[in-house]
Amino acid sequence: MYKANVNITLRKSILDPKGKAAHHALHNLGLNSVEGVRIGKFIELDIDAESEKEALVIAENACTQLLANEVMEDYEIEITKPVTE
Repeated sequence: MYKANVNITLRKSILDPKGKAAHHALHNLGLNSVEGVRIGKFIELDIDAESEKEALVIAENACTQLLANEVMEDYEIEITKPVTE
């Protein structure tokens, strides 16, 4: 069993209205040193696979087929083997 941590963000060329709103709100709170905000998605997948490589392929397929819109979003995948209790 492997865990895939997937971070999905809008591409830099795509306007991020949620990030802009959060940036504005942070400035209203006096946090003027925050120079930019981008908001994305974090997804955890538990994957039953024989190897880390196979788990990565499954996670890649999940991203390209459903989780990420590749026209507008970039994604990064980190595969870890969960600690068994």
